Amino acid sequence: MSTPALSRRTFLRASGIAVGLPFLEAVQGRAAADEKSLRRRMVAVNVGLGLHAPNLIPTTTGRDYELTPYLKLIGDHRDSFTVISGASHPEVSGGHLSGKSYLTAAKHPNSAGFKNSISIDQYAAEQLGAETRYGSLSLTSSGPGLSWSRAGVEVPAESRPSHVFQRLFLAGNPQEQAAQIRRLQDGQSVLDLVMQKAKGMEQRLSGRDREKLDQYFGAVREAEKRLAKAEAWEARPKPVVDAKPPRDQTDSTRIVERMQLMYDMMHLVIQTDSTRFITYYFTGMNQVPTIPGIDIDYHNLSHHAKDPAKIAQLTIVESEVIKAFGNFVKKLAESNEAGSSLLDSTMVLFGSNLGNASSHDTRNMPIILAGGGFKHGQHLAFDRDNNYPLPNLYVSMLQRLGLETESFASSTGTMNGLEPT
Repeated sequence: MSTPALSRRTFLRASGIAVGLPFLEAVQGRAAADEKSLRRRMVAVNVGLGLHAPNLIPTTTGRDYELTPYLKLIGDHRDSFTVISGASHPEVSGGHLSGKSYLTAAKHPNSAGFKNSISIDQYAAEQLGAETRYGSLSLTSSGPGLSWSRAGVEVPAESRPSHVFQRLFLAGNPQEQAAQIRRLQDGQSVLDLVMQKAKGMEQRLSGRDREKLDQYFGAVREAEKRLAKAEAWEARPKPVVDAKPPRDQTDSTRIVERMQLMYDMMHLVIQTDSTRFITYYFTGMNQVPTIPGIDIDYHNLSHHAKDPAKIAQLTIVESEVIKAFGNFVKKLAESNEAGSSLLDSTMVLFGSNLGNASSHDTRNMPIILAGGGFKHGQHLAFDRDNNYPLPNLYVSMLQRLGLETESFASSTGTMNGLEPT
């Protein structure tokens, strides 16, 4: 007897919704008392073409370290960030391909049979994403994002600030809202049909196939939950903001303007508590950035091979990258919520999957952690020859969100020297 075919496309369509559920009446008592204290957030930024380490990493350690050229650009917030050196993801190589593992620490991303694992933002969103309209938000300058599901599937990333604004803050007319609810309800109907067909197969399977089918059932149930949450949120008004819809910068060489637009959207998203988990992949490009003093393409500059002329231009480009990050930190620090700043409640991870982009070396990843309620103002320097596991930082960050976890990927515990306030 032939086995009924299950539509993979139908399943992926149904499982692609990741929207949070509003607070329910059953938990309103706790939520009303603790909502502000529960608003801990996490942002992760990856600079795909690396950061020139001599310009970023201090030569001295501890709290009295001397600011490097890049750190001087954000020196006003010295007490609000920690510089981390001598750390990387164990058994993660592959040059640019290691960007896939930046937030997952999944090993061997350059291997033929590589399958990614869950990223820290999605790990947090699974357990905490129901408290906001959107469980998470994946952003990119172009191309792929940084977020990966538990099944190792890349979460689609948005590259246009105008689309982010529209999705989060523009409600649409009543007809459009009704159409969206119908689409969500149609998705639930599709899942009901898929489940019926899949259950018809169950009695004819055994062993490994039945185990796979059980996993499939679990995935469908999770998709049903996400659809129900999406429908519940669709009936609630979106936040009203004073900001005007952004006008996308379509010239890809104007990286400064494009970065600033995206960081502005990220700040607005956090300010309205639309989601608490954001990733942003600044992927770089094979073009000459429109920045005074630059006449060599960015990717070529990252492969400087210690050429002083290239390093001089690379420094100009990366200085603008650091400034854009610093402006984002500044805006969070100047935005208040419940008697403290948004920076106090928001961990901002900033760095690169490449420790030395010129040689595609993934060791000694340059990392800055800002905000989020840690005792900052220090340089945590680990062994540059025998790197410290960076996933330990991810465990510390997840615990700061309030999650009861002792491990993540290849971690060995929490990060030494990083203490909560």
